[in-house]
Amino acid sequence: MVAKEFGREVISMDKVNTDGEALIAAGDEEEDDVVLPGFRFHPTDEELVTFYLRRKVARKPLSIEIIKEMDIYKHDPWDLPKASTAGGEKEWYFFCLRGRKYRNSIRPNRVTGSGFWKATGIDRPIYSATNSGESIGLKKSLVYYRGSAGKGTKTDWMMHEFRLPPAAAADSSPSMQEAVNSMLIM
Repeated sequence: MVAKEFGREVISMDKVNTDGEALIAAGDEEEDDVVLPGFRFHPTDEELVTFYLRRKVARKPLSIEIIKEMDIYKHDPWDLPKASTAGGEKEWYFFCLRGRKYRNSIRPNRVTGSGFWKATGIDRPIYSATNSGESIGLKKSLVYYRGSAGKGTKTDWMMHEFRLPPAAAADSSPSMQEAVNSMLIM
């Protein structure tokens, strides 16, 4: 259940549908859920890092699981939309611990059942709009390939991986520093 506070009024929302719209029970009039027009979960990169990811790393839970925690690498990308609790037609959000390719390595393991996620460039910094351009996080874009590395076929599935910079995650446990990511799949 989500509670949004507007001034002193609190509106309770029972669910969020697959389009990211809030659903509320209609009360005595009907038993069906009603869509709240205009409500969407569409956070900015800064909001994903500063609010959601920092809270997750600090283990400060929200009253609702708006971003589901799930090992997305155990699933093919086309299976993820039905598992998401927030998002829309083309966006889904997940928290995921980043696995390691080798036990004593920091190289991430991004292999799924049918293929793998391949990075498409360097980590791009996310800057704070309020703190004079301070870097608050990192964003990496990945593309999904069907098949094995070297022989894979590129697909239209794309993912953005968000991480805290090492200095910002210093007060969390070492495994949480490099492992917790907020994923946006498009």
